[in-house]
Amino acid sequence: MAEQLNVRRILLDVDLSIHGPALLTVAAAIQASAGVAACSITVTDIDTETIGTDVTIEGENIDYEGVVEAIEKTGAVVHSLDHLAAGDRLIESVPRRR
Repeated sequence: MAEQLNVRRILLDVDLSIHGPALLTVAAAIQASAGVAACSITVTDIDTETIGTDVTIEGENIDYEGVVEAIEKTGAVVHSLDHLAAGDRLIESVPRRR
């Protein structure tokens, strides 16, 4: 079913070892994946063994499985898909009020 979606934005929770890969290596692997037009990697936390990051990827018909495979080939680990936008256009999220 994912092949039929026009995936336009994904936000991933990705961990890197403190010893590598470098952010540039992960960004290059993502950028080489099908459908990716841009990516942003933000470091969210650092501990003695890992660097936690939020990875935002935008494009047209992004190959989600290909992106995950490319990231994991660098030695990084994808923990979760935290946001997905698909369709003919992007919809900006509106925070819910409780």
